[in-house]
Amino acid sequence: MFGLPKKVEFCSRCTLSNQRPVPVAEFKTKKISKKKGNVINKDLVCNACKFADFKANYINWDKRETELIKLCDKYRSKGNNEYDCIVPGSGGKDSRYASYILKYKYGMNPLTVTWAPHIYTDIGKKNMDSWTEHVDNYLVTPNKNVQRKLSKEAFLNLLHPFQPFVFGQRFAAIKVAMKMKIKLIFHGESPFEYGVSNLKEANSNGFNQYYFCGSQKLNDIYLGGKNVNSLILKYNFRKSDLLHYFPIDKKELKKFKINYKFLGYYLNWNPQEIFYYVSKKTGFLPNPERTEGTYSKYASLDDKMDGFHYYTSFIKFGLGRATMDTSQEIRNGLLDRNEGIDLVKKYDGEFPEKYFEEVLNYMDIKKDLFWKTINKFRPKHLWVKRKSKWQLKHTIYEKK
Repeated sequence: MFGLPKKVEFCSRCTLSNQRPVPVAEFKTKKISKKKGNVINKDLVCNACKFADFKANYINWDKRETELIKLCDKYRSKGNNEYDCIVPGSGGKDSRYASYILKYKYGMNPLTVTWAPHIYTDIGKKNMDSWTEHVDNYLVTPNKNVQRKLSKEAFLNLLHPFQPFVFGQRFAAIKVAMKMKIKLIFHGESPFEYGVSNLKEANSNGFNQYYFCGSQKLNDIYLGGKNVNSLILKYNFRKSDLLHYFPIDKKELKKFKINYKFLGYYLNWNPQEIFYYVSKKTGFLPNPERTEGTYSKYASLDDKMDGFHYYTSFIKFGLGRATMDTSQEIRNGLLDRNEGIDLVKKYDGEFPEKYFEEVLNYMDIKKDLFWKTINKFRPKHLWVKRKSKWQLKHTIYEKK
């Protein structure tokens, strides 16, 4: 259904499988031994773990920091612009760290750009307010009626209620940069932390900005799995209601020559250390309780829809929030693999009950339609129904 490999295999170092829908794992075809349930391959290492080895053994972080300082000096405002760079984010630990350290250690004047969440959590709102005590922020709050309907369409057609938010978040920073003539954008964590198709790419310190570009013709643009023209007819939208979600015009972007960088290329990115740093320096608050679907308290806290983003990922790919957290902490040396597997067994796929009613009301979906849609998107090679209960066919905890 999602172009996933039919054979489920697991990384021998962390808890990821080859079902993650990006090229995180490369497989060797020799010396594979089969045991009941899982495929055990001692040579199977996902690209995210390979990158962790690369970080630990081959990167000179002092040299990288020198590169960062030179980059900052190049783009530091000489009085022609109020801001030197843009940092997209929500006020969570990563964007908070990136903006704070750029401003207070490296002397930059960043403008933070935020696409408002679907439904703020209490802790998310508190963290957003305290973030803006340290940095300037440009908050983009979309038409809630429009985003609500797009989220509903994305859930029903793609099982991806977060898609409209993702589009808005990704495009907002570039559009603000173009509008305000700011030439440098810094994201925090590098995507290479989660795997690259070729380790040579790990020497890239930026992102192809034209990835965000696309056709401006309505017939070519799809939101929530539906063509824009059909959405306009169905909901009586105006084109202007949807412009936030449209890709960037390549011709327009070429005029600005924006440099799109990841701070995690220049600085050794460790999520737990970053959490401690922003808690001490900026008053960042973790969840007062364990986050549903995992064991942690300090990541993805801003939006009441967050738990459903991870839960729908679990349905589509067999990989839940605990898998993502344990994989990252195993790579950072904070867990061993067996501990990670136990945590996956205990928490992965836990249903986010706390905000269920609010999310249903937000998307205007009844419970029976919610579960009908969930079950419709279960890939047959991952799920089986036994005694009226859905179960994963392959799990990492079947055999350690």
